[in-house]
Amino acid sequence: MKHLIRTAAALVFATAALPALAATDTPVGKWKTIDDKTHETKSIVEITEHNGLLEGKVLEVLKSDKGPHPICDECSGDRKNKPIEGMTIMWGLKKDGDEWSGGQILDPAKGKIYKVTLKLEDGGKKLDVHGYIGFSLIGRSQEWVRAE
Repeated sequence: MKHLIRTAAALVFATAALPALAATDTPVGKWKTIDDKTHETKSIVEITEHNGLLEGKVLEVLKSDKGPHPICDECSGDRKNKPIEGMTIMWGLKKDGDEWSGGQILDPAKGKIYKVTLKLEDGGKKLDVHGYIGFSLIGRSQEWVRAE
């Protein structure tokens, strides 16, 4: 009887832990963007999934060279002079092995769009965001930290 109770308790504990584990095997969630040059937290981006594709939206700009509530004055098209907060800056990523690729990312400071790959690190607590033109070997990476 004790063995049955222990087994049931272990099963309940393992089942309760599954949602926490599942949350770290996907980039879906809120992330603090860390500037790759200054190492300062710049914004909070929320990554969501729609029809199997990931997209990222800026929820809050924490630090900007253009002051509070910056606009995308370097952007073109529909994004030109629109607030960066609330803007979708990443789209079209799909799972490809242990990373997500095939999408694009906007650098609002420069108004430029790059190809992007995402890779989870440190048990899902960090996200390597690699933007590039042409080949992925040439480009720039940022480390984003999961916002709790």
